[in-house]
Amino acid sequence: MSHRWLHMHLCAPLISFGGITVDQFGPTRDFPAISSLTGLFGNAMGWRWQDRDMHQALQDRLIFGVGIARQGRLVADNQNARVYEGESGWTTWGEPDARNKGPSYTGKPEAGQIGDQQGRKWLTHRRQRGYLADHDCHVVIRLAEGEGPILDELADALQFPVRPLFIGRKPCLPSVPLFSGWVKGATARTALMNLDVDWSSCGEALWPESHDLPEGARMLDLPDLRNWRSGLHGGSRRVVLGRLV
Repeated sequence: MSHRWLHMHLCAPLISFGGITVDQFGPTRDFPAISSLTGLFGNAMGWRWQDRDMHQALQDRLIFGVGIARQGRLVADNQNARVYEGESGWTTWGEPDARNKGPSYTGKPEAGQIGDQQGRKWLTHRRQRGYLADHDCHVVIRLAEGEGPILDELADALQFPVRPLFIGRKPCLPSVPLFSGWVKGATARTALMNLDVDWSSCGEALWPESHDLPEGARMLDLPDLRNWRSGLHGGSRRVVLGRLV
């Protein structure tokens, strides 16, 4: 049975698809997570982070495959910030949240500290975030039956988003239109193969679990699910990692 798939083109000077963050290290995968695609569509539709059930329902319905036309170069962004003892910070729930005092604040107060920083000890908060430079990939998407938007509404949202769209993190602005039309195919892999794309320079691809494995392909458990109701990691799903060439 052939299906209609939405074709989305993800290409930008910098892209970050996220991964499993451990401590201060936030890597990026080569493929978008199902949770990141859910968030991208939610942002395009104008949903808010409080619309947890809507995000969860969409994630549960997403069926997609991804092919890499050009492999990006990995870039590590080292971020440093001076944080003061007891300093209040912005939160997504709209209330200030003050940091606790503790022995971690080893920096002694300096003469140049003014305002709320005056007389406070400090520490340097460091973290590393991964990006892909000049990465170019194509996504084919369809939806399982269920409540929520239909595929045409998602396509409209990509073309006329309620808010500006980015690929993973806010600095990652797309360099091409995200919506690239429609394609037919019985499976996600078939739909990717039916795209008018030259896969010869890379061709690495990811698609849903399938018993029809081409030579060299392998199945794996990909931990890219989000529990949108709790905001925490939601487990893994079975996918196939292979090539389109």
